[in-house]
Amino acid sequence: MRQRIVILVVALAVLCLGRPAEAVKKKKDPKIVAAVSRALDYLAREQRRQGYWEANQSQYRVAMTALAGNAMLAEGSTTTRGKYSKNIRLAVDYLLDMAQPSGLIGFKDDYHYTYGHGFSMLFLSQVFGEEEDAERRADLKRVLIKAVEFSAQAQTERGGWGYVSAKDQPNFDEGSTCITQVQGLRACRNAGIPVPKEIIEKAKKYIQDCTTPEGGVQYSIRGGGARPPITAAACAAMFNAGEYGESEHVKKMLEFCKQNVWPGKAGSNQLFGHWHYAHYYYAQVVYRLGDEEWNKYFADTSKEILSKQSANGAWKDGHVGEVYNTAMNTTILQLDNGFLPIYQR
Repeated sequence: MRQRIVILVVALAVLCLGRPAEAVKKKKDPKIVAAVSRALDYLAREQRRQGYWEANQSQYRVAMTALAGNAMLAEGSTTTRGKYSKNIRLAVDYLLDMAQPSGLIGFKDDYHYTYGHGFSMLFLSQVFGEEEDAERRADLKRVLIKAVEFSAQAQTERGGWGYVSAKDQPNFDEGSTCITQVQGLRACRNAGIPVPKEIIEKAKKYIQDCTTPEGGVQYSIRGGGARPPITAAACAAMFNAGEYGESEHVKKMLEFCKQNVWPGKAGSNQLFGHWHYAHYYYAQVVYRLGDEEWNKYFADTSKEILSKQSANGAWKDGHVGEVYNTAMNTTILQLDNGFLPIYQR
């Protein structure tokens, strides 16, 4: 009898040690599950037949398509499986059609086209990792390789990016587009697409040069004042680039964010910041810090998000538009799914 008990205990121990991560995930709050479902259904309804989404005044089609597609990937759907597989497939087709011979995903007459390019690299690199069709996978690889080349050529000598390529406006760069490029490039690298190390290193140096002694990141290397939302996004970019909270530089940035972006802090709702933008990135940072920080942050932030959801599933406040708000908030609510390598612990 004793021998049987020992064998049973050992067997149970082996099973527990070998249990996949998916089996021990935290139980999801039904209110959050319902909110996410309503939000994603809203996005599905808002997608145009050509496969794109758009912001107010028909702007940012490439960027909105990538952001909304990412929110659907977070749910677990792919181009071939899941509730939103058709939507994701249409979005991929649209972005592949937007890929130019130069490598730019989008058009140069698009407003602030580097945003769309960066978000597209982020989205398409994740799709690339899941794509089963050989021909489609080859198309994705070709487009992503060219996209990385375009980003390298679009980088300024100072290491940042502007709203347009450095070739089109050589002396302009600013913090928020730099963060978008770093995340997109890092996602490409995680997917196996070659990304020269020096591009990321130059971008890290640019972010450091934009940081004030207090830890806030300025609008640009030329100044513009420390901005809490850009600081939160810069923290996320530094984490993605392999520089974590042990770095003295990042520690200062994190402390600045705790004082200015953490829920309830005045800076998180300043006009500069666009609440959704600030917390889209800051949530990624706090999630990477572990459960102790994340649980406190998520309790406050998710409550705020859920309280402002409209009956149609969207979030209405903000000047960029409902698709933008909804894609960002839905991504925050699904970070626990760990759907992208750059969002994982």
